[in-house]
Amino acid sequence: NSGVVCLLRPLLLDVVPSIRQTTALALGRLADYDVDLAEAVVKAGILPQLICALPEENRYYKKTAAFVLRAIAKHSPQLAQAIVQCGALEMLVICLEDFDPGVKEGASWAFGYIARHNPELSQAVVDAGAVPLLVLCIQEPEIALKRIAASTLSDISKHSPELAQTVVDAGAIAHLAQMIPNPDAKLKRQVLSALSQIAKHSVDLAELVVEAEIFPVVLTCLKDSDEYVKKNGATLIREIAKHTPELSQFVVNSGGVAAVIDCIGSCRGAVRLPGIMTLGYVAAHSENLSMAVIVSKGIPPLCVCLIEEHEDHIKAAAAWALGQIGRHTAEHARHVAVANVLPTLLDIYVDTRSSEDLKMKATLKNILQKCTYLPALEPLLHEAPPNIMKHIICQFSKVLPHDSKARRLFVTTGGLKKIQEIKAEPGSLLQEYINTINNCYPEEIVR
Repeated sequence: NSGVVCLLRPLLLDVVPSIRQTTALALGRLADYDVDLAEAVVKAGILPQLICALPEENRYYKKTAAFVLRAIAKHSPQLAQAIVQCGALEMLVICLEDFDPGVKEGASWAFGYIARHNPELSQAVVDAGAVPLLVLCIQEPEIALKRIAASTLSDISKHSPELAQTVVDAGAIAHLAQMIPNPDAKLKRQVLSALSQIAKHSVDLAELVVEAEIFPVVLTCLKDSDEYVKKNGATLIREIAKHTPELSQFVVNSGGVAAVIDCIGSCRGAVRLPGIMTLGYVAAHSENLSMAVIVSKGIPPLCVCLIEEHEDHIKAAAAWALGQIGRHTAEHARHVAVANVLPTLLDIYVDTRSSEDLKMKATLKNILQKCTYLPALEPLLHEAPPNIMKHIICQFSKVLPHDSKARRLFVTTGGLKKIQEIKAEPGSLLQEYINTINNCYPEEIVR
């Protein structure tokens, strides 16, 4: 409000280097504070002055100038675009080639903040020639530089298969994969994130990541003491497993499913989410892969998530994963039903506080359409809403005609009585199911 930004502008051209540098630092801190101040710095026409003599400046000024650019770029795509338009990317590339690791680090930060917004800005970073230099940066000895360069490669890769491919073509995967065992947790987080962002786009890219021999070393990340390392490790496994049955089978054979199940059991909250999704993706591919999740004891921790977690999206993921496990055959559905999870799913489904997405995932339909394990279905008869009741009664109508023990139990537990109370439309499917069940018994018992 006091017009300081305009007063600082001429000082960027001062003859004394320390004044130029301190001025840039002041502008960076102002721009970093909020979006309005960042816009004021851009509107004052400061960017061209900031970068006009950058190649000739000393390393302190270069670091500070990169900080200003990052402070402006972080707020919005429009401000990041303003940096691109003033020709700053070419100057930042010169900083990436500097011998000083601090200057490289500052430039990497700035590129990351520009690239993260959208594919167009990310493409601008690629076109400026930053990617091969960032791949060189992850090979430098300085840990801070490795971290931020890996983070920036992640930000570039995330938007599209084409952008991820440019990172792959620069040889990034092999260098990233070598850093998975690094003891530095913050570096591991970024490395796992970058590999996830590459693997997520296509089968080909996921296979390239797997070929870099990330298994079994990536499984050690699921036992890491750092929650974000755990989460990013599980996310990487999820992004690989989701694509094809073959990639999922590879994850299973490497011990990945067992490691993910242990991970879900040992943590809480959002850290669990990628692991839960991994089990769902693996189980969805085929009967055999679903059975591999069952045999590895994947159902109990998913049931625990439904009960323990408070966030609807985590519960929804667990309900979805259980649906993927149980949807293949009667045997798969029986394993889910025996875990006594169906009443929990039903409670979630009828709870008015559950989100629409959670209700959709908890409908039980996937499991009920295959489940012929009547002891687990019977308790549901007494509390299920009509749209779920239909699926339950359908299963009874399939099993009871061929199973005398089940017919006896159905009477003694009050199931037969319950279905007489159901008002079904004459001629509807539900009425047909009820008739099929009633026809299993003498008329006086039905009466």
